[in-house]
Amino acid sequence: MPPALSAPAAPAVARERTGDEVSAERYRLIADKIEADPSLLEIPLANISRWLSQGHSAVKRLEGWRSMLHDAQTSREGLQKVLDILRDEEWESMMWKGFSPFPGILNKEELARLSWTSSH
Repeated sequence: MPPALSAPAAPAVARERTGDEVSAERYRLIADKIEADPSLLEIPLANISRWLSQGHSAVKRLEGWRSMLHDAQTSREGLQKVLDILRDEEWESMMWKGFSPFPGILNKEELARLSWTSSH
């Protein structure tokens, strides 16, 4: 009896990443960069100052970030708190990230790797 022929293996189909997954990856990358170079905290602090001087409406959230970022510059515990918020996906962390002052931390190449498209 001839050996049975097996069906060709189905090609692996890459699962489309969701926007939430891409966002989580973006914040993990931001946290990694800040952990490696805490001087990058100057970027969100400058963003906050600029936005507040332009009349941004989320004053309370931005001032909260400013306070945390100053703590991150002066203590290991403060830095760890900011890194934890950036890496966490729980509700409170997501609320903080909804007012993110971190544009400018990632370069164009890093952002391009994080781009995604939706089939919807």
